[in-house]
Amino acid sequence: MLRLLLFLFSINTWFIVHAQIKTEFRAVWVASVDNIDWPSKKGIAVDSQKAEFIRLLNLHKQNGMNAIIMQIRPATDAFYPSMYEPWSEWLSGVQGKPPTPYYDPLQFMISETHKRNMEFHAWCNPYRADFKIGTASIAPSHITRLHPDWFLNYGDKKYFDPGNKNAQAFVEEVIRDITERYAVDAIHFDDYFYPYRIAGKEFPDSVSYKRYGKGMNKEDWRRSNVDSIILALANTIKKTKPWVKFGISPFGVWRNSDKDARGSNTKAGQTNYDDLYADILLWLQKGWIDYVAPQLYWEFGHKAAPYEVLIDWWSKHTYGKHCYIGLGIYRAGSNDAWKDSTQLPRQIQLLRNTANIQGMIFFSSKTFNKNPNGWNDSLHFNYFKDAATIPEMNWMQKNKK
Repeated sequence: MLRLLLFLFSINTWFIVHAQIKTEFRAVWVASVDNIDWPSKKGIAVDSQKAEFIRLLNLHKQNGMNAIIMQIRPATDAFYPSMYEPWSEWLSGVQGKPPTPYYDPLQFMISETHKRNMEFHAWCNPYRADFKIGTASIAPSHITRLHPDWFLNYGDKKYFDPGNKNAQAFVEEVIRDITERYAVDAIHFDDYFYPYRIAGKEFPDSVSYKRYGKGMNKEDWRRSNVDSIILALANTIKKTKPWVKFGISPFGVWRNSDKDARGSNTKAGQTNYDDLYADILLWLQKGWIDYVAPQLYWEFGHKAAPYEVLIDWWSKHTYGKHCYIGLGIYRAGSNDAWKDSTQLPRQIQLLRNTANIQGMIFFSSKTFNKNPNGWNDSLHFNYFKDAATIPEMNWMQKNKK
């Protein structure tokens, strides 16, 4: 009888525990560009690099995260051994210099992340090639040295010319290589397609437009360039490993409604469609990407881009794909709204009560070191108290390894 009671108790406990497990994507962006999040400084000792990453992972695991979005290609460079791009200066201190003693940081990071039952999303910047012209470390083997005609200067940065077909093919090959060689769970691109506009300066792509424009107006041609690289990358990733996800984290406003009836009731100064030439809705409609993570870094009631307006808009434009909301925890203390300790919890509550939203991603990792407004505690003891599994994508092929 006692055995039966113990058995029934254990079964009941199992059902209670498993009934509490939620399905929700909970992730943090870890930026390597300019040593924002990891490693803390250029050229620190390998042991320190590893210890910092493990400490970072443990913090986010403790807070309830189940994924890391790790930037491994910030400026046409690499946080892994690559035959296409040199080692990142933000790792070793000098672009092209490997870590000493030698190790593969990407393999290490993936292994440590998976040990904690967390997903590893490999975050790549698509077109940025020189972070600061004249200041950044640029190796002799860097693609800007080998094919200078593929690049354009805009402001203090150098970018791939998105209209250059050879440049597109190069980016595609870099992503194919990462996908093939590493056990990444996803390839993740951020919002920098065509660069954000600089007042009074036109992006200098007139030569490519004359060569490849084929009668289109320049705006449509630019969008077609970005569309073509997204389609090519989607095909490459799925052909290489069909179970690897492809996600995009765009600027939070697709288009304002005064320009397009389909747009949001916002007054954003720049938008994905009109300024970055990124037609996110098309990519979702066509099924080229598996998830979208709009960067909704504004507060409730913001005069140009209110959080509550945008989350509602994105929830109605997912086209059956996953939507993870980008939350700006880095904004903590920046104004009265972000000094309010309820701001972030209310944002989490709203996204959880909004249809077609499967989770959230926080920008960025280092903010959590300060536990702003006690938000680490809110996540650990309240909002992320119960474990959550990653939402399944029913259109994805399973890993057959």
